Amino acid sequence: MFRLSFDADTCLACPSFDCLVKCQYLDLGFAEARREIRKIISGEDSPVLHSCKTCYACEEYCRYGNHPFYLIVERQEEKQILPAPRPIIKRWIQTGELTGKEPEIKPVKEPVISLCFFPQLVPLIQGKLFEGLSIICGRHVFCNVVYLHFGKPSVIKERVPVIIENIVKYGVKELICFHDECYGLFKSLAPAYGIKVPFKPIHLFEYLYNKLREYEKMIKPLNFKVAYQRNCSTRLTPDKEHFVDDIFELIGVKRVERKYDRENALCCAGIIKELGYPELSEELQRKNVEDMKKADAEYVVFNCPACYFTLAEKVKRLGMKPILMSELCKLAIGEKPVLF
Repeated sequence: MFRLSFDADTCLACPSFDCLVKCQYLDLGFAEARREIRKIISGEDSPVLHSCKTCYACEEYCRYGNHPFYLIVERQEEKQILPAPRPIIKRWIQTGELTGKEPEIKPVKEPVISLCFFPQLVPLIQGKLFEGLSIICGRHVFCNVVYLHFGKPSVIKERVPVIIENIVKYGVKELICFHDECYGLFKSLAPAYGIKVPFKPIHLFEYLYNKLREYEKMIKPLNFKVAYQRNCSTRLTPDKEHFVDDIFELIGVKRVERKYDRENALCCAGIIKELGYPELSEELQRKNVEDMKKADAEYVVFNCPACYFTLAEKVKRLGMKPILMSELCKLAIGEKPVLF
């Protein structure tokens, strides 16, 4: 079985322990954080393993790329600490299980975009920005990263090699990832466990930025004020986040300054409800959406479709318009967006 690449000495020598000190759901000072991370490294129990809300943020806070969140999840599974009620975990695991009824895989024409396990997104892949793309989608290419939320890295390690093999069967040399978690799998999680990825993953935002540059003469500045909803898996690959600002600058929208953005972002809290904390989920969503409104945002731009479906109605109720990044880009070149 694949093992996590984690260097205990690097962690123990950390001058800040930001992975825990900066956590939005814990209240730990430097000394407490140092004590708890030492426990986790040595295999002892720690309140952190029970209190973690699986927002992924500590992966970004770690300045050494040493994977503290993946270590936490490993320890949760080793100690059979369940972040969510057992029936919910079982249901989620069954949802992504390969059934043997998956479609026959044949080579497809490149470029190729993966929609992960979101068939409802197929209508979005149209217009000039997506012209000529082959689509792959389904359980057989499902990234499985969601099981980090449920303390089940073993499920990911078991399934991901099969998923990667399925993608390779399509003859893919480069894969555009519509779903941010897919990109996080191929660029962060798989390498952290020594799982080889024999194709080049391209994030949707990098792809959109490059396509917009091709059609730059068609762009009419939108002059919108937008809030950006940063989803949990962006914490796994923060180096590509500059494409958000690059796209906004190119299409003439202003990203409003607000409290819960960038490194201090709040996740959509949909999973936090699944973990058994409905009141906390509601509170986080309220704070987040009210923060967007207070910053005078007209649109709320989403990266992740799951975040969109979780927050869209709350955003609308405060008079703002929810939109996926792909559809905002279509607006900028005069095309009609697909809105859910």
